[in-house]
Amino acid sequence: MSLAGRILFEDNHLIIVNKLAGEIVQGDKTGDVALVDTVKEYLKARYNKPGNVFCGLVHRIDRPVSGAVIFAKTSKALSRMNEIVKERKISKIYWALVEKAPEIPEQKLVGYLRKNEQNNKTQVSPTPRNGFVKAELSYKTIRHLTNYTLLEVELYTGRHHQIRAQLSANGTIIKGDLKYGAKRSNSDGSISLHSYMVEFEHPVRHEIVSVTAPLSGEFKKIVEN
Repeated sequence: MSLAGRILFEDNHLIIVNKLAGEIVQGDKTGDVALVDTVKEYLKARYNKPGNVFCGLVHRIDRPVSGAVIFAKTSKALSRMNEIVKERKISKIYWALVEKAPEIPEQKLVGYLRKNEQNNKTQVSPTPRNGFVKAELSYKTIRHLTNYTLLEVELYTGRHHQIRAQLSANGTIIKGDLKYGAKRSNSDGSISLHSYMVEFEHPVRHEIVSVTAPLSGEFKKIVEN
């Protein structure tokens, strides 16, 4: 799959790509082409690199989700970016189309999550429980559309299916997300969740990197109509 028009940022240390909905970030049992491998092929061809090309994944987003994904081009950059993520010194903003407007237009959600390996789904508890990990995000309503509401979500922790599970538990189910209670699927198999912006201090140059990923497909049509 080509990266043409999808590279949001690139220098000697990092490359940030606008992932398509349905694209896997890393290889899995499906055997489908992973974004990390597409990035490696791009780097190999662009810079005429012989042999294996280093490409370190800084963070992941789910297969049906679109938007910005950060890769490191050197082990030094990867190590430093891992620390930035671990210390929560990165801002991650998502856009979500939800079926029902939240009762409270803007708030912080704090919950406790546990991944169920059997059904690959995350359970939410409002109070601490054994085996559950704390999860935090905040959302605000951007716009009320004809059939949906557009939310901006800031993610403070990076838990499995966190945004999907916490919004669903809040009564604001993401469009197309059948796993978490959506009424119907999206025609392209996506869910209407998009990694819209990432912002952090560059691990080597120490300047602020702020990157926005444009919407595409059905999500873009609904928001722009």
